[in-house]
Amino acid sequence: MKVLRPLFRAFALLPLLAGAAMANPYAENITARLLPGWRQADGRHVAGLELRLAEGWKTYWRAPGEAGVPPVFTWGNSDNLSRATVVWPQPEVFDQNGFRSIGYSDRVVLPLVLTPQSADVPITLRGDIMLGICDTVCVPVEMRLSGVLTPNGGRRDPAIAAALASRPHSRAEGRVASVDCHLAPGRYGLSLKVEFTMPSTGGSETVVVESADPQVWAADATAARRGNRLTGQTELMHASGGAFALDRSALTFTVLGKNRAVEIKGCD
Repeated sequence: MKVLRPLFRAFALLPLLAGAAMANPYAENITARLLPGWRQADGRHVAGLELRLAEGWKTYWRAPGEAGVPPVFTWGNSDNLSRATVVWPQPEVFDQNGFRSIGYSDRVVLPLVLTPQSADVPITLRGDIMLGICDTVCVPVEMRLSGVLTPNGGRRDPAIAAALASRPHSRAEGRVASVDCHLAPGRYGLSLKVEFTMPSTGGSETVVVESADPQVWAADATAARRGNRLTGQTELMHASGGAFALDRSALTFTVLGKNRAVEIKGCD
């Protein structure tokens, strides 16, 4: 039943996320700061969200693993903003009470790529952010962030630039020659075996599988390497518990290693 347990954990946390507030006594273990960044020649603005965590505390990557809480960002109250994209630097893999979680400790800068409605007008950014943080207990924390980002101000911030440089490599950069996917009926949904032809990313490797459908969840994958062949196996389940269609081209695979990470879109 281990495969089902994370689903129940995730649904149980939804009321907590909805009611989280800064009055949370654990909120002092994380602080957030907006790094203003710079406006690019194409009109987009690159800013940064700096998160600092107290010693021993962690927060989560976009795919947090069985023990984690996925972060939620809402920018709807911003002015002169048509699109906001969070760029995720390479995360760490943690063991959390026998479960795997994926995220960040100490300090992380999340680059924000912001597309304004009018390139020559400031962006007034207002964000409602819900994050899970974890030490000996795991709790959701709500934070609000705001700032005015001018079109003619700002130099390249080294902290944001370093975070951009640490994001996972693309398929071409990771020298991934092939991605072979094999689907079969599983115990709770669909069983997926994916085989990558690619060089090692270093040390013990972790394979993370994400579906483009937010209602389809992937269990923590196992990984095994033999030479230049890395194999990941997982099970995909729908939140309803019923049958579902899966777009193999919309799957995202991330291989996390000691030396680098590689992000791969879709099966061959």
